[in-house]
Amino acid sequence: MKNIFLVALLFIGFGAVAQDDVSVEGNKVSMKETAPVWPGCEASEDTKACFNSMLMKHIKENYKYPKNENGEYIRGKATVSLVVNEEGKVVVKEVTGKHPKINKEAKRMIEAIPTMTPGQLAGKPRAISYKIPLTF
Repeated sequence: MKNIFLVALLFIGFGAVAQDDVSVEGNKVSMKETAPVWPGCEASEDTKACFNSMLMKHIKENYKYPKNENGEYIRGKATVSLVVNEEGKVVVKEVTGKHPKINKEAKRMIEAIPTMTPGQLAGKPRAISYKIPLTF
């Protein structure tokens, strides 16, 4: 369980906000990119903190430790590359790690994230990519 909370701390950067610069006929215009918003966090003053809280809750409630052939729980690391697409759905692109069973469970758990309000760039829906390291 301690590992789950450590993993959750790694997600703090998950809801980051960035800026892109675009040149328009010699003028430089800055467009703000906003992160996806977890369901139920729309009215929150701090959507990033709400997102992180809901993500930790999701991990705690949804991760099921796989077992080896001897019935022992498998511990390890996995890195999940994903996209929250323009519809707000999580699409796992790749999972890397030493243990195939952990990789499979990490993918299943991340795919179980509910549909969110999608990220935006200049007020239009935009796919946002993330790479999340997990330690179980």
